[in-house]
Amino acid sequence: MARKNLLSDLSGPKSYLGSTDGSSPQEHVASQYAPRGAIGAVSRSIELLKSQSLVDLDPDLIDAPAVTDRLDEDGVQFEEFARNIRENGQQVPILVRPHPTIEGRYQIAYGRRRLRAVKAAGLQVKAAVRPLTDDELILAQGQENSARQDLSFIERALYAAELEANGVQRTVIMAALAVDKSNLSRLIQAATQLPSDVIRGIGAAPKAGRDRWGELATRLAKDDAIDKVRVLLSDDAVKALPSDERFVRVFETAASKKQKKNKAEAQVWHAEDGVKAASFRNDKRTLTLMIDKKAAPDFGDYLMSVLPEIYASFKKTKQ
Repeated sequence: MARKNLLSDLSGPKSYLGSTDGSSPQEHVASQYAPRGAIGAVSRSIELLKSQSLVDLDPDLIDAPAVTDRLDEDGVQFEEFARNIRENGQQVPILVRPHPTIEGRYQIAYGRRRLRAVKAAGLQVKAAVRPLTDDELILAQGQENSARQDLSFIERALYAAELEANGVQRTVIMAALAVDKSNLSRLIQAATQLPSDVIRGIGAAPKAGRDRWGELATRLAKDDAIDKVRVLLSDDAVKALPSDERFVRVFETAASKKQKKNKAEAQVWHAEDGVKAASFRNDKRTLTLMIDKKAAPDFGDYLMSVLPEIYASFKKTKQ
């Protein structure tokens, strides 16, 4: 599916190379080497948004879309970002659309982090309002993320899986994430192999790539690993860790083997003549008898030969 520049109509008339546009030769050279494609288009569009007339909106009037592209950010990182917003103001606008079903409200396309920080500062949020369709909203999210290149692997995977679960066509998801069909399949597979609550409990974990998330999925499929991981992620001390450290803790916990129950100690059986002919271990499930062939040669063979008779005698006692 061909990508669109969803913000192209904000730019006004197009300018072309050549002396007729009034620009200098140096400006022409710079434009030739500017980023091209979706990334370049979105980068230019974001810059254009800054120069366009924007509206100030009440953050409480802005809702999240059905599927969001980001996991919750670590507290320390967000506090630093929010402090910068409080001290320096909002430098880059967010993009919203009129809410498709609720009059007077809006849905955010991108800028959730900025919206959250501005709201925490008690300010109005600077926003560009565009009448986007569902697919255009998804593409706008994806194009901005492609320009910034800061979504982690698992954020991309979870976003792709949730979009598909919500009925979005794969062609749209491919365009939004700038991936081909095979890479999209890998992303969706990675997310669907892992429980959503575990992914969200860990967070973005930007240092953990596809291979480590894949290995985590394998580990979680064994024994009671997933139960142990959920207990770990419910710990307040673990919740306070950065997401990369939470991933490491979960990764290690999922690898630890289930402790084996202590077996009952073996006891020695003494014959009347004092020979230590056998030892046995008796637990809740089994009685294990071990014949010492050195202390009582041939006793084992004899015991096996009369075992049917012993068992028959045992059955009679139960009648």
